[in-house]
Amino acid sequence: MHRSLIALAAVLALALPALASPPTSAAATARPSCVVSLSPTATETLFAIGAGPQVQAVDKDSNFPSRGLPRKRVDAFNPSVEALLGICRPTAAHPSRTPDLVVISYDANNIAQKLSGLGVPVVQQDAPATLGGAYAQMIQLGRLTGHLRAAERLVGSLQRRIARDVHSIPAHPGRAISVYYELDPTFYSLTSSTFVGSILKSLGTVNIADAQSTSADAGYPQLSAEYVVSADPTVIFLADTLCCHQSAQTVAARPGFAQVSAVVHHHVYGLDDDIASRWGPRIGQLVDALTRAIRQTLADTRLGPTS
Repeated sequence: MHRSLIALAAVLALALPALASPPTSAAATARPSCVVSLSPTATETLFAIGAGPQVQAVDKDSNFPSRGLPRKRVDAFNPSVEALLGICRPTAAHPSRTPDLVVISYDANNIAQKLSGLGVPVVQQDAPATLGGAYAQMIQLGRLTGHLRAAERLVGSLQRRIARDVHSIPAHPGRAISVYYELDPTFYSLTSSTFVGSILKSLGTVNIADAQSTSADAGYPQLSAEYVVSADPTVIFLADTLCCHQSAQTVAARPGFAQVSAVVHHHVYGLDDDIASRWGPRIGQLVDALTRAIRQTLADTRLGPTS
């Protein structure tokens, strides 16, 4: 089942020290034979760089690529050390049932320390705050699995694609494109300090969530319907179309939203929840969608110049 960024946001808001800590390092072999991915983003990256055959288990939320994922599943939010220690299929190259690399995005149950204490290499890849951070994680996985060149090619391709998108946004001095990015229907959003927020900022938008964020929300504040209406965003992005069946129609039906600029001028854009909540190989698709929406909004002569 899809688990959007809001699940991670709730965890981070309760565990801010974990957000600030550096990623757990891992001393792995050049090409590990049994990799376990407890991160949907890492799973996508591993398969994109050619390390898929080395992956023997993934978390319950990993659903891409649509084919080739291992059947063995682990609850990344409640992992068991005992289950992980016996999860591998013994082979001539790797006769042990113990993984030789585990990738996590959240250290549930203090799993990193427990596994590391037993000699199992663990790498923790938290949600990055920038595209550069996402690229660095892809390179790291390439190096750890023996697919460095493939990872470098992937990063290069994404960099070129995203650069083209950003450069396609026309200059718009005097026009402030304000954005509300919805993670779920209870108005959780994200700020410019987050990964997706940094992308929106690079596209020349103003994020309405920035003014409501505090140190307690880790960049994922819960707004109110009244605030969103009063902020009157020019564009609304919905990252809850799959999980929560939200659409331009459901947004327009909310009390007060019929008068919001994004609704009035039909600039409410639905996104694929999974792509919108991950920072892996499909970020190019996310930036494509965000850029296309901003270009369409800027081309709307009904909006006129705003400051």
